[in-house]
Amino acid sequence: MRGLWILATLLLASACGRYFPTALQPGPQQVEGMTVNDNGSVTYNLDRLAITLKPMADVELNRLASPSGNMAVNPYTFGDVRMPGEDWTPPRFTVFRVQVANYQYPKVRLNPVKGQITAANGREYGAMSYAQLYEYYKSHWQGRTGQGRVEFRERTDMLKRTMFSGNIIFSGADEEGYIVFPLLDQDVRKIRVDLNDVAVRFNYMEEPVEVVDLSFSFERDIRRGFTPADAVQEN
Repeated sequence: MRGLWILATLLLASACGRYFPTALQPGPQQVEGMTVNDNGSVTYNLDRLAITLKPMADVELNRLASPSGNMAVNPYTFGDVRMPGEDWTPPRFTVFRVQVANYQYPKVRLNPVKGQITAANGREYGAMSYAQLYEYYKSHWQGRTGQGRVEFRERTDMLKRTMFSGNIIFSGADEEGYIVFPLLDQDVRKIRVDLNDVAVRFNYMEEPVEVVDLSFSFERDIRRGFTPADAVQEN
C-alpha cells in the first residue's frame, strides 16, 4: 500500500506541471548611476562612459550564425536540440551582453572574468573564461576526429568572435561581447551581477590606479507549467 501511495503522489505532482524560470528582467531597485532601458538592459553612466548589461535569452543567442549554419553548434545554447521525451530545449548557460562606450577616459579596461553573480538566496556564480569553455567543449567531443572535431572548432571560433575580449578600450571607441556564467539554479529569483575592478585610469606602467565596481540587479519569476512556454503564459 505504501508503494502505491508514493506512486500516486508522484503521478499527481507530475500532473500539476513542473516549475520553470521566466526570463531575467531588470530589478526595480538599482544602485545610483544606473538607468533601466526599454530593451531590458541596464546602463551605468559616468559622464561620457556608458557600460550596459543585458541578459540574453536563448532565442536571441540562437540568431548567431555558425559557418555551417548548424544551430546545434551554438556555443551558448543547446540550439534546437531537444531532450528525449521533451518538446522544448533547456538553457545551457546564463549569458549577458556587455557594451562599453568610452568617450570619457583615455583608456578603459573591463575584465570579464572578474564578473560574479550573487543570488538573493546566497548562491554565487563566477564568470567563465574562454579557456574554461574551451575545455568544457573539448570534454564533450563525440570523437577526436571527423564531425565532432569540426563542431568543436566551430563552437570555439564563435566564442573567440563573440565573447567580451577584455582588451583596452581607448577614448572614442566602443566594445561589446558576451559574458558567460553557469546556469542559474532553479530556485534563484533575484540576482546581483557585479563587474569588478573596471579600470578607468592607469599609471605610466599601464597599471590601474583608479577602478570602479559596478552592480546590476535582475530578477525573474518561477512559474508552473508543462513546458517553459506554458509557464511564461501562466498568470
